[in-house]
Amino acid sequence: MREGSLEAPTRFPLDWQNPWFWDEKALEKEMERVFEICHGCRRCFNLCDSFPRLFDLVDNGATGEVDGVAKEKYADVEEACTLCDMCFMTKCPYVPPHEWAVDFPHLMLRHRAVQARKHGIDFVQRQLADTDRSGRLGTFAASLINWATDERNQPMRRTLEKVTGLHHGARLPRQAGETFELRAEREGAPLNEAAPAFGKRKAVLYATCFVNFHSTDIGAATRAVLAKNGVETEVVHPACCGMPKLELGDLAAVADAARTVSAALLPWVDKGYDVVALTPSCALMLKFEWPLILPKDPAIERLAQATFDLSEYIVDIAKTHGLAEGLQPVEGGISLHLACHARAQNMGAKGAEMLRLIPKTRVAVIERCSGHGGLWGARTENFEVAVKVGKPAAQAALKNDTGHVASECPLAAEHLMQVMEMAAGEQQPEQKPRPFRADHPIEILARAYGLMETPS
Repeated sequence: MREGSLEAPTRFPLDWQNPWFWDEKALEKEMERVFEICHGCRRCFNLCDSFPRLFDLVDNGATGEVDGVAKEKYADVEEACTLCDMCFMTKCPYVPPHEWAVDFPHLMLRHRAVQARKHGIDFVQRQLADTDRSGRLGTFAASLINWATDERNQPMRRTLEKVTGLHHGARLPRQAGETFELRAEREGAPLNEAAPAFGKRKAVLYATCFVNFHSTDIGAATRAVLAKNGVETEVVHPACCGMPKLELGDLAAVADAARTVSAALLPWVDKGYDVVALTPSCALMLKFEWPLILPKDPAIERLAQATFDLSEYIVDIAKTHGLAEGLQPVEGGISLHLACHARAQNMGAKGAEMLRLIPKTRVAVIERCSGHGGLWGARTENFEVAVKVGKPAAQAALKNDTGHVASECPLAAEHLMQVMEMAAGEQQPEQKPRPFRADHPIEILARAYGLMETPS
């Protein structure tokens, strides 16, 4: 038996349509097996809070071993998992193809799915996970929603906390008053016919819930950069990728989302378009999670093969055709947080590669979790843990002392900025970090091209 593995990790499909998957006794037995391996290894102690919780349960148990941990306590470990995949991708030496075949995130997902089927999903959590409905409705009352959800509006936020379970101090996404789809129709994107890639690439941008309903500037920056490089774009958002529902263990809903979105995107693939997902979590779903949830669906596999993460796409254009001229240095340098779901795509640090295309610009990389984990980090019971997990990344960004902070994950970017403000305040009361906002790397690239104004 090998002690560990240096081979690339591989993943088995989620066998959620097999009755065995839902057997609680079989699940408990598998969790005990994996927890035994984790207890004997402990390499993941400094990742998410799942591992400290597990090790504390073992160490404080009657036997000092996993058999001394009550089975009902297994849920405490699962509840701290954000499905970031970092243990699987970067730490664990026992992932497949090793014979022990440890896949901790998908085991936690299985536990979550079994509990969701057994007890049902909380009504409020189910509504919060319906990001398409809330996003579209929110465009009609964006100003009111942004006022009500601002963390500085404590009376309203404490009331919302009682209703939604979202911590009154957690920074929430701003609501856009117009979808990215509509903005793209209104603004247009004239192509640069002198660009090396002109006439050679065209892309359909999968808008994603976050960009479509919250941060349309990311989408506008993407279209501007691609147009500068001669790449024709179309914008579509047929439905959410299902990541918020995956976090709840609702695998059937994720499968439905995969079928809906793939049916809308594949006709574009047939017309020769590349599919570009504008956020890493959604790219991860299209490229990796959907094929594991629907492994025998040829449409899902074909879409996965045609999909690019946004930073990956820009880098591919640069390497294959070359970028258009005109990039100018970014004053003050950039601290780039590598989003967990970008790293989980196993494509390399494409966000850093993309920003390093900007001449004479320092790019300092932060390879620590922001702690947010999607909706997970905003919940009342998790927010303080999310701040604790994100503090090393925030301190690294402060130490870098750059003029800009960025993350490919917009939620991680905002959370990281908030934790930076907290950490700076701890060091010097009323002290604010040098960057006053967090960007997506594509926004910085667009400004380096002179395509977008620098926010004041």
